[in-house]
Amino acid sequence: MDKVIQVTGKSELFVRPDTIRLLLYIKGIENTYEKALNQSTAAVEQLKKCFKGLGFNENDLKTVSFGVDTHYENYKENDNQWNKRFVGYKYNHNMKIEFPIDNKKLGQVVYELAHCHVNPEFNIHYTVKDQEAVKNELLSKAVLDSKIKAQILTEAIGVSLQEVVKIDYSWSSIDIVSRPVNGLLRGVESSQFLFESEECNFSIEPDDINVSDKVTVIWRIE
Repeated sequence: MDKVIQVTGKSELFVRPDTIRLLLYIKGIENTYEKALNQSTAAVEQLKKCFKGLGFNENDLKTVSFGVDTHYENYKENDNQWNKRFVGYKYNHNMKIEFPIDNKKLGQVVYELAHCHVNPEFNIHYTVKDQEAVKNELLSKAVLDSKIKAQILTEAIGVSLQEVVKIDYSWSSIDIVSRPVNGLLRGVESSQFLFESEECNFSIEPDDINVSDKVTVIWRIE
């Protein structure tokens, strides 16, 4: 049996965010499935018009998830026993839109959402446009770190490092995102409490995003 050495390499990067990701949530309840579907569609079309007025293309608004399902509520019977009754059909349409970091543009978008009758909830995240480049650099650095450690170990014990036998990598999802704006915003709340004029000024400088990864490499030694 060949002698082997197994070493886990680690990598870490601090990435400068260059993209704002706005996550939007539309939800509601209607008494029929058809009404729920139509209401969701109408709300999305209205949102597209709002963003189009700010210079976006209609296809910039992307669906993350969508669903319509039956909705029930709990209630107490006269005998104090809990039961359920049908309320209607609840729709949830979660979307995202991304654009380069620009506080002025962000202010325009948030102001428009605050005065849009669709009244979506939304979150503001910061990320990077080319995520694959970041992930590839992380992986490359992790492999190099593993090799350096393996060379140090084999030299210390007086053996030589040979070819790679196996690479073990989980391919887990890496969340390259920063959330400096806390909490979920809602159009009505924003309109009532955040804005007293037709201007919305943001002065946000997001910190670098800390991301890390690891990979395990097995080499033959002799």
